Amino acid sequence: MNKHLKGFFSHSILIIVSLLSIFPFLWLISTATKGQAENIFQYPPHFIPEQITFQNFIGVWKQIPFMKYFFNSIIVAIFTVILNVIFSALAAYPLARMSFKGKNFIFYLILSTIMVPFQAIMLPIYLIVLKLNLVDTINIFAGYLGLILPFAVNAFGIFLMRQAFMSVPKELEESAFVDGCNILQIWGKILIPCVSPTVAILAVFTFIGSWGEFLWPSIVLTDKTLYTLPVGINDLQGMFSSNWRYIAAGSIISIIPIIIFFLAMQRYFISGHNEGALKG
Repeated sequence: MNKHLKGFFSHSILIIVSLLSIFPFLWLISTATKGQAENIFQYPPHFIPEQITFQNFIGVWKQIPFMKYFFNSIIVAIFTVILNVIFSALAAYPLARMSFKGKNFIFYLILSTIMVPFQAIMLPIYLIVLKLNLVDTINIFAGYLGLILPFAVNAFGIFLMRQAFMSVPKELEESAFVDGCNILQIWGKILIPCVSPTVAILAVFTFIGSWGEFLWPSIVLTDKTLYTLPVGINDLQGMFSSNWRYIAAGSIISIIPIIIFFLAMQRYFISGHNEGALKG
């Protein structure tokens, strides 16, 4: 009986926390589907719209160049994911499989950078980007590079890949070396396929972070044609008035690619979530 009672309370708490977590998203949907005649700031608030409409989704599509912003976000997110996976895996391989002086010190030094917030290093990164001419005032390609390269690798990705590499039996690596494979071939043909779930989980986290990034694009971009979705949707907010229905509708549309990407990688995500914690 105590076991069932304990399970009931545990599941009840989980359900309550889940409802609290999803409530802002449900309120966003409620706001996006309310008509222009309905007051979204009325008190007491009405969660269910009096008349459900999808005109706000059509309106936001016409209000801003939504497909252009969507394309920019796709370009930035995809290349950020690719570079993050490659560079993190390359940096993690020697930290996990090779022996050299100062290896642990280097690893903990890299790991300590997780504690440094991006806002603290944002100014020096911005100055570096300016010095390298990675800004949209030069050309579009430079503008994309200015958005992608500062997030091309991070300590979390290196840590995650290192833990995954350490879980692979060394016998596989030794067998491949005996068969004539060099280090790069062992990395690409043996280790990477073995840790594909961790590669997937890193890709999911990187995609979500890159897709939702607002602060850096809003600082480094001056050309509106290069705006990503978060910056473009924020452009709907005026100085004296804002159409919150359009903002809510645009936010919901911008979330859809994240949901699709997560669902596509879900089976790898679940297995990879546990794989990275096997060895420390």
